[in-house]
Amino acid sequence: MTSESGGADCFANTNRKKGADMAVDVGAVDRTKGSAPVAMRPTLAGLNHMVSAGHYLAAHAGFGVLEAGGNAVDAGVAAGIALSVVQSDFVNFAGVAPILVYMADTGEVSSISGLGWWPKAASLGFFVKEFGGNIPVGILRTVVPAAPDAWITALERFGTMSFAEVAASAIGFAESGFVMYPLMAEMIATNLAGYNRWESSRQVYLPNGAAPRVGDVFRQRDLANTIRYMADEEKAHAHRGRSAGLCAARDAFYRGDIARRIVDYHQAHGGFLSMADFDSFSVEVEPAIRSSFHGTDLYACGFWCQGPSLLQILNMLEHRDLKALGHNTPDYIHLLVETTKLAFADREAYYGDPRHLDVPAAALLSKDYAKRRVALVDDRSAVTGLAPAGDVPDGPRPPQIPPEIKGTVLGTGTDPRIDTSFVCVVDRHGNAFAATPSDASNNTPVIPGTGLCPSSRGCQSWARPGHPAAVAPLRRPRLTPNPAIAIRPGRFVMPFGTPGGDVQSQAMLQVFLNIDLFGMDMQQAVEAPRFATYSFPSSFEPHTVEINRLVLEDLIPAQTGDVLAEKGHEVQWWRDRNWRAGGVCTVRLDVDSGIRRAAADPRRPSYALGY
Repeated sequence: MTSESGGADCFANTNRKKGADMAVDVGAVDRTKGSAPVAMRPTLAGLNHMVSAGHYLAAHAGFGVLEAGGNAVDAGVAAGIALSVVQSDFVNFAGVAPILVYMADTGEVSSISGLGWWPKAASLGFFVKEFGGNIPVGILRTVVPAAPDAWITALERFGTMSFAEVAASAIGFAESGFVMYPLMAEMIATNLAGYNRWESSRQVYLPNGAAPRVGDVFRQRDLANTIRYMADEEKAHAHRGRSAGLCAARDAFYRGDIARRIVDYHQAHGGFLSMADFDSFSVEVEPAIRSSFHGTDLYACGFWCQGPSLLQILNMLEHRDLKALGHNTPDYIHLLVETTKLAFADREAYYGDPRHLDVPAAALLSKDYAKRRVALVDDRSAVTGLAPAGDVPDGPRPPQIPPEIKGTVLGTGTDPRIDTSFVCVVDRHGNAFAATPSDASNNTPVIPGTGLCPSSRGCQSWARPGHPAAVAPLRRPRLTPNPAIAIRPGRFVMPFGTPGGDVQSQAMLQVFLNIDLFGMDMQQAVEAPRFATYSFPSSFEPHTVEINRLVLEDLIPAQTGDVLAEKGHEVQWWRDRNWRAGGVCTVRLDVDSGIRRAAADPRRPSYALGY
């Protein structure tokens, strides 16, 4: 793998010695002060506006909108739509797009769900009977596409520009093409079998019968035409006002030719989607959920995603002296890993679509509950097997761990389903935007003539009766993408997030603590070596478990891994800064000085722009 995509995959502990000396030298710093290796890039700083995104062309699209007078929401939507073109292996225009928006004039943080629900024709019984409790690859895992409605809703409620204006860069990147870069080329080549399943997918992603090479110009003309059709419909109704134009763009997708093409394909190939599913769909706009960590407020999307898990972990850690442990010491890493396991045990037991499930949200986010949970952590050893879910007062009884999972290591550690990207913006007014768009193109077919792979996010539901995220008509899967915004009133506003599936909350946690607790420079905090546990049921079908597996980037000293292994962790290593450890982007406004700062993760092709 090339340096741009972040180094080779994880490798066994027996192969660790080769990089051990380098890791010790680079990491030989005073951990108690939050030191980390010198950053490869500078933290950007300016007084006007900043955008940081999972691809440099998306950052360019967002920055162009800011320069044209748009606000943070306009720019974030422009970058998000661009990501669905320049990272269409990881992000789909017809996928998911959870969003957080902070408006400086009100001080409020709003969540836009950006997650579709199961079609009316889908049922749990179908998957149990026909597939033995699994959700197969292909159109049967499709939920209603939510991203187009999420982008347009953000523009309508909080933005200032038209859909055509913010989508212009994405249309250009799709039609004229962009230069294929190492990570996308690798992902398409790695998932060659997936793209080869469907002729329509081969035509887009395997031009000339082969995976595109680094340096090739990659075009998606059908996708360009799809997005342009929405922009044209908006322009045709613009004389009735901006809101009417945005509504026309939305209707072009959900009630017009685009929905019809998707539905016709599904009905011809045994899928569930109907025109009624599209017509009745809309995203939810609601106040973001909130917790705090030593005076910093943390905002996330609701319990229909894993966002609250970050808040739960920080609630637990607030009861421990992290600084005394020292940054990335064995005891520090152990504590973060063990609290993550506890939060993810609660995620497995209680998180699901609140429209269909009575989630004990207040209890899960209470400080008293967190104090009881963190008391379960044994500082000397890792939990044996899976961590237990908590007993929530007045909540549902936590489910028992299935006997076939206890003590069993499933999976290989090579799960490719770590799609997703991220964008965040702070504008000249102090508004902030964060979005985590997603959905891959290798596990479901391209709809012919559209360039779209409608959301395959049904892979994050369970075909298991009684599970809080079980398949059901009009029910949303439990989503991994989860943007966040940190606010210390009167001090700073900081949107942040990352791709990475189940690694997302873990990478976000580490970067937030690097900045907020250890006082690192933002870019240094993003680049500091990371770690991730996989000792919980994966959010992705088939929901494998890898008991006690802990992966460290090898910029962490080898001795640290040895101590963690003695505590009972099954330690493996990622070489250098690895793209599987996430791709964190963040922007921060310091309220007193008015300075905006931005950082982007070199583990992926992320970049920041601003001045």
